[in-house]
Amino acid sequence: MRHVVSILVENEAGALSRISGLFSARGYNIESLTVAPTEDASMSRMTVVTSGSDDVIEQITKQLNKLVEVVKVVDLSEAEHIERELMLIKVRAGGKEREDMKRMADIFRGRVVDVSDNTYTIELTGSGAKLDAFIQALDQSAILETVRTGASGIGRGNRILKV
Repeated sequence: MRHVVSILVENEAGALSRISGLFSARGYNIESLTVAPTEDASMSRMTVVTSGSDDVIEQITKQLNKLVEVVKVVDLSEAEHIERELMLIKVRAGGKEREDMKRMADIFRGRVVDVSDNTYTIELTGSGAKLDAFIQALDQSAILETVRTGASGIGRGNRILKV
């Protein structure tokens, strides 16, 4: 089962390395990883997407909590949460393709952020499934390059990750 784990860590050199090392040392796969400072400059928030049974995720959580720089760990998948991902995709857009690509971006609520004579770079945000659907809707030969951020998530309502 897929889990989105949010980790509040002290903003120190080596924290990311120790946390990712914990996953690899135990044979757990990280599907995506995002890290950024929080509103408190001394803290960073990591969002890790991984797969495993509830027992495996419980074990990961226990191991993470043992690390000195980890302040708090929450499995966002346990309750309602909002999850988004950003994708930049460069596509062929010359001649007749230009209008088709613009229309496709509009259908998926994307926006063209860069234009050249033969290409568009389109920015899309949404769930991973939405981004996958956009890629599937395109002619695969039209895709030149794709960059995705990985998931970022936050609990819904009053559920917060804070010290």
